[in-house]
Amino acid sequence: MFATLKTLIAGTNARAEESLRDHFCIELIDQKIREAEASLKAAKFSLASLIQRERSETRQITALETKAADLMARAKEALAAGRDDLAEQAAQAIATMENELVVRRETLQRLETRILQLRQSVEGANRRIIDLKQGAVAARAAKKEQDIQKRLGAHVAQDTAFEEAEALVARVLQRDDPFEQSQILKEIDSGLDQSNVADRLSDAGFGAPVRSSAADVLSRLKADA
Repeated sequence: MFATLKTLIAGTNARAEESLRDHFCIELIDQKIREAEASLKAAKFSLASLIQRERSETRQITALETKAADLMARAKEALAAGRDDLAEQAAQAIATMENELVVRRETLQRLETRILQLRQSVEGANRRIIDLKQGAVAARAAKKEQDIQKRLGAHVAQDTAFEEAEALVARVLQRDDPFEQSQILKEIDSGLDQSNVADRLSDAGFGAPVRSSAADVLSRLKADA
């Protein structure tokens, strides 16, 4: 039972998270773009630092090469002049410089490799951020369209309510008039009742009148006059 409850709770949390992400999707996209831009900025600073070190190493190598070449020329002159002691000192200094040049050239090569890799990463990240921003524009447009569709859906629901109300009104208006219906029923009942047969015959001129009429009253008045 506990495993089932745990699964249900996990499912509920997942749906709630999905609903929250859907509701704030534009805000989340903007935040992720800001985070990506911050990472890109840090990568640019690292790249700038590596390039600065590369240039420094290049200057150091150039300076050492120039100095070693100068000492080499001077050592040759010392040997030609028979100053082997000075030539030996120059040779020792040149050897130290050459060893340092080996280390610095290896360092420079590693820096160049790292700079190339990081530059490619920076360029790739920059392109991805551009794509993300374009995608964010499309996402905002889609979200706006979805909101409009929701509002239209709400209006459609309201229109449906109006239509249902109008249909109910029409239905009420189309019902038979109960008063008219009662009058028709009375007419039907009177037609079924045989008591008015004599009245109908009298009205048709057959036999003595059953009911007094205005003509009869008027005739009597004239006779009395």
